[in-house]
This record gives sequence, structure tokens and C-alpha cells, in this order.
Amino acid sequence: MIKILVISASPVEDSSTDILLNTIANSLKNSLPQDKDAGISFIKLNELQIKPCQACGESPSPKFCFYDEIDDVYKQIAECDYMLFGSPVYFDSVSAQAKLLIDRCNCFRPPDYKNSSDFDFLKILKKKRPGAMVIVGGEQTWYEGTRRVIAGFFKWIEVVNNGMIQYSSTDYNIKGSVKENVEIINEAKQLGKFLATKWGDFDA
Repeated sequence: MIKILVISASPVEDSSTDILLNTIANSLKNSLPQDKDAGISFIKLNELQIKPCQACGESPSPKFCFYDEIDDVYKQIAECDYMLFGSPVYFDSVSAQAKLLIDRCNCFRPPDYKNSSDFDFLKILKKKRPGAMVIVGGEQTWYEGTRRVIAGFFKWIEVVNNGMIQYSSTDYNIKGSVKENVEIINEAKQLGKFLATKWGDFDA
């Protein structure tokens, strides 16, 4: 089973972020070789109770974290074959929901206190996975800050960014407005097809 993990950091149900992520995921799944069975798991971060990182400074190895509210999310991140991550832009960065998860994923690279300096980290995830990001904002939005945060997150959890969909809404009051934008929807479908060609590129 090829595991496609989709994580939305939008607090809005059926948001443009959700629509674009699902469009990419479905296109990816339908574009994989017919002999490959694939499943999509969609995580809406706003539905979870995520405790902020407590900066405990300890290595939880071999577990992911001392706080276990999101053990299932950790497991899905560790086991997925594809990662799609999307966030709206809030104050030139990711949403609070996204930042909570990203901070809590520090445990994927715990400090290597035994064999190196305080600035070296153990790499728990040995296999790289293809991925892509979705960023949604307004017409005057600066997207680069959000892109950098998600790119850093991808690097931390061994996901290779193979593309990005950026959507600028003309009206914040219209939920899911991207569904009326044929050009962006088609771009998302093409990204899904492209991701399908990356299957097997990062096999350990």
C-alpha cells in the first residue's frame, strides 16, 4: 500500500487549502501505476488537540515525544510514502495549527548527546519521501516566509519538495473560492501527476 499523507493547517472546513490538497492527492493516486494500491489519509490539524512544544531539552528516543496527544500523527508522518502539506498565510508565516505540529516534530531529530556536540542530531527517518506544499493567501500576501517554514519542516522529516501550489484569493469572505479557478485546479492536478512519476525515486 502506497501511503499518501495529506495535512491541512487551515482552520476552515472545505477551505481552498483543503480543496487544493485533495485535488493533488487524488490526481497523484489516480496517476500511479495500476498495479500499485494507494490510500489517502487526510489530517485536519484544527481538529486535533496539540500541546505546544515544552522545550524539555531531553531526547525521547526511541519514542517520538513525551507528550502523546499526537502519536498517531507521528506514526503516519514516519510511515508515509508521500507528504502533502498546506497552510494559509498568517502574519507572513504558517498558521498557528501548522506551527504547533512543526514544533512538536522536533523529536524526529533528537540531540545526539552521546557521540557528538550539542548541535548534532540523530536522524530517525532514514528514507526520503516525495512531497509538495500548498500555500493560500490574498492578493497582497508575501508567500516566501511560509514557504521557508514548510521547506525547513520537510527537510527535518526527510520529505523532498517536488512542487508548490500558490493561490491568492481575491475575497477572504468566499470559502473555498479556488474551486472556481480552473487554472489553479489544473495546476494542482498536474502536480499530482508529476508526483506520481517520483514513486520509487527515494527507495531505501
